[in-house]
Amino acid sequence: MSHIETAIKMTLDRWYGSVASLDKMLNVLTDEQLQKETAPGKNRGIYLLGHLVAVHDDMLTLLDLGEKQHPQLTEPFIKLADKVATELPAVAELRDFWTKQNALLREKFDQLTTEQWFEKHTAVSAEDFAKEPHRNKLNIIISRTSHLQYHTGQIALLK
Repeated sequence: MSHIETAIKMTLDRWYGSVASLDKMLNVLTDEQLQKETAPGKNRGIYLLGHLVAVHDDMLTLLDLGEKQHPQLTEPFIKLADKVATELPAVAELRDFWTKQNALLREKFDQLTTEQWFEKHTAVSAEDFAKEPHRNKLNIIISRTSHLQYHTGQIALLK
């Protein structure tokens, strides 16, 4: 395995490990616990779960891997703050979306070649990418892993 392949594997292993950590937590928390705020006046668990599903859904288009599976989640979980949207999916539905979304991402990630991980993502222009080649698909996984870990830490406060 080359150094580049090793770096990709390390990055994806951290991603999958972070997903698995939240999976374990979601298996312990009840739907009722996910309705609670992580701290007084802060986001509820349901909002954080929906937010993560919506952000991971965006990765499909950002990484040029296909269309969003749940575009209806963008408004309540990305554009709006918690408690602003009047209608949210049930926690059970979000749990199902989470599981299926991450399975789809794994399937899509497994299809990418080493070279494709270093291609530009769709939110960067060709001109900017030529100047900043680190704005690639692998870097999206790195930033989204940090994002996932941050919100997993918040959800942990619901235990």
